[in-house]
Amino acid sequence: MRDTAAVGLPPRVVIADDQALVRGGFRLILKEAGITVAAEAANGKEAVAAVLQHRPDVALMDIRMPGMDGLEATRRILGSTPGCECRIIILTTFDLDEYVYAALTAGASGFLLKDTSPEQLVAAVRTVRSGDALLAPSITRRLIERFAPHHPSQFISHAGLSDLTTRELQVLRLLARGLSNAELAAELTVSTATVKTHVASILAKLQLRDRVQAIVLAYQTGLAGPPPPSGNLRAS
Repeated sequence: MRDTAAVGLPPRVVIADDQALVRGGFRLILKEAGITVAAEAANGKEAVAAVLQHRPDVALMDIRMPGMDGLEATRRILGSTPGCECRIIILTTFDLDEYVYAALTAGASGFLLKDTSPEQLVAAVRTVRSGDALLAPSITRRLIERFAPHHPSQFISHAGLSDLTTRELQVLRLLARGLSNAELAAELTVSTATVKTHVASILAKLQLRDRVQAIVLAYQTGLAGPPPPSGNLRAS
């Protein structure tokens, strides 16, 4: 796939939703923001075919679709497509735990509710296209509450933590607070490019897919915690 982010081209997106009205609304929002809609799909099977054919940067994937649902389509796109660089944002009207965890396990990079604002939708596409992961704040909060131990005896070990430098451990702790790259840069008094380098190194050493997994791991290992009060955790 082209590295469109590197050459400054607009993101290319596939929209998968069984409701034509929803697809049309997303298409208008994205086009008005200068984002290219490469194709649309009405079910999971069509979504897989569209991604294979058009090789988009991002796929907006509904969960509940006839035939093959969005979760299975996500698994097939990311699990059986060698070299696939498509990032997937799950869009749904259902703010239910089982969908969140199933989507993340399938490899989704973002999870947003369909009542998100047009501005948030556009920002989500650009965020995951750049390599970050994105969750609605309420979903991120619940993710951490579910996975973060509340007693030292429950902490897990991870050998990769010993490979992190002192600065990388500091960055990981700040990531666990939900800080964005810009906020991390301000906190550490470095450039956002330096922050991205640290985050990429952390993910590689810990063999993690994205910063959502890094946040969860920070709490699971006791490196960060306890979870912050509601409202203090922002989407990455």
